[in-house]
Amino acid sequence: MHTIDAGSYSGPDVPAAGASSAVWLASSVSALGGLLFGYDWVVIGGAKPFYEARFGLTLPTDQAWAVSCALIGCLIGAMVSGYLADYLGRKRALLIASVIFTLTSIATAYAHDFGSFVTWRMAGGVGIGMASGLSPMYIAEIAPPSSRGRLVCLNQIAIVLGLLGAQIVNWLIARPVPADATLLQIAESWNGQVGWRWMFGAAAVPSAAFLLGCMFIPESPRWLAQRGRWDESRKVLQKFGGAEYADSALAEIRRAFEAGPGRSLLSILKEPKFRRVMVIGIVLAVLQQWCGINVIFNYAQEIFASGGFAVSDTLFNIVITGVVNCVFTLLALFTVERLGRRRLMLVGCSGLAIIYLLLGGCYVFGLQGVLLVPLVMAAIACYAMTLAPMTWVALSEIFPGEARGACMAVATTSLWMACFILTYTFPLLNAAAGTGLTFWIYGAICAAGFLFIFRNLPETKGKSLEEIEKGWR
Repeated sequence: MHTIDAGSYSGPDVPAAGASSAVWLASSVSALGGLLFGYDWVVIGGAKPFYEARFGLTLPTDQAWAVSCALIGCLIGAMVSGYLADYLGRKRALLIASVIFTLTSIATAYAHDFGSFVTWRMAGGVGIGMASGLSPMYIAEIAPPSSRGRLVCLNQIAIVLGLLGAQIVNWLIARPVPADATLLQIAESWNGQVGWRWMFGAAAVPSAAFLLGCMFIPESPRWLAQRGRWDESRKVLQKFGGAEYADSALAEIRRAFEAGPGRSLLSILKEPKFRRVMVIGIVLAVLQQWCGINVIFNYAQEIFASGGFAVSDTLFNIVITGVVNCVFTLLALFTVERLGRRRLMLVGCSGLAIIYLLLGGCYVFGLQGVLLVPLVMAAIACYAMTLAPMTWVALSEIFPGEARGACMAVATTSLWMACFILTYTFPLLNAAAGTGLTFWIYGAICAAGFLFIFRNLPETKGKSLEEIEKGWR
């Protein structure tokens, strides 16, 4: 297993209390991108029975395309985010994502047919793909080593708050649906005509807040330094931690640039050690999706329906899953710096493998009912404390600084490709193999992920980004 020097970090850090209020404020604004990512990603689950009825989507392929089409936009957004982040700056790239979120949330709400709905969902996916990599990367670059894990976890907390917000909005907007309602009755109801539009349109409010906040946050000091704008970089660092912190941090950034100045992604990948880092990043990104938890959010209706729950009961159960997700993500905020990234990810993989074994058994042996909901909640709780936040923390830390934007773009592109495959194939796999066997497949993937992390991922808590890069060298 590759290791990084385990000695405690003695380089620059914000004195005494850790990250200053300015760092927390800038990180919180950036994390709003995660909130919109979470909202836009999960709002589809509650709106699903209503827009499907409105557009007459009865074929499994059409239903799968409606849910997964945004992922095409996510792929595009992830691919362009690296270029935008490296050439325009982290702040401007976040601004572009915020504009996309605002416009597409309104446009999706006004979609008049399935074609326009798909178009705007894909456009909104561009914003998701951009924000998914930009927000944690920006936070990691402004955060001091002792608080970086907690600060990057803010992005995941914002994601789950967005998930919970979408679930609550869906539940509050949707009017009760009779258990025996037909597709035509749902299509002609208020939910089928208007309700689902409000579910998507509500995202315009936090989108506008994100846009306004991005206008006032500073640019990443590390990006400014890469551009030779050392005075501006020092001012940002001084604002975050004082003059002594700024001088010490800049000195370490300079040393890192001297070790690998101004290289492209392709030149970095010529080094075997950094190729290995890129492979680790891609596998972690894919694992976060192929561990299977997102199908619970995106196909919650089908999962709970197979357990005997009606549509209205399912919407309430979805809200409960959001609350559990939020609570256990908050717990990650308090454990990431104490337990470390690697250990939490190992716990997540092993925990999910065991839960999926039991969950699959419930479906195979017809024991859903009262057992289904607790196991689903346990899977969400396990994921929320471990793989969900720790993947973003690890990805924001492990890549070399001179091409961090490009490397992050490759990893997030891989993540969204994996997410598209997962989301599109679940209804097909579920129909062909059954829900029980499907969850067993996800459990096997989690077991394989445990072995990969155990053998390849070093611990990075308490290290500066430059020290982590030096360890790989």
